[in-house]
Amino acid sequence: MSIFSNILNKIFHHDSAPASAPSTGQAAAPQSAPAGGTPQAAPATSTAASTPAQSAAPMQEVDVEAVLTQMQANHSEQLNWRTSIVDLMKLLGLDSSLSARKELASELHYTGNTEDSAAMNIWLHKQVMQKLAENGGKVPDDLK
Repeated sequence: MSIFSNILNKIFHHDSAPASAPSTGQAAAPQSAPAGGTPQAAPATSTAASTPAQSAAPMQEVDVEAVLTQMQANHSEQLNWRTSIVDLMKLLGLDSSLSARKELASELHYTGNTEDSAAMNIWLHKQVMQKLAENGGKVPDDLK
């Protein structure tokens, strides 16, 4: 799995991110109880088919800033994830080494000099935030 995919998964599937998912899951539970009855098996199946579509919609509206702020509140180390790609990756529990960042830069099609890690890091942070927004994350303009 790519590094950016890992970033997406850590943020979009964070415990607090799918705020509507528990209610969707709760809605699915009562539907599965009537599904035990033979007459309602077909409607439960059609309802279950629409449930993933409903749960997919809230996942695309993840408040990236809120998720990361909550993760920071639960993290023992104070990290500057708002401007630092290294700290963002640390917060997400990902490898933040230079080689990992170079790999991420390659994934995101960085055309600059990867030996200039400061410039690459600034570009990476902005690009990751922009890609999170493009993939359905709610990212404030000051983080893009």
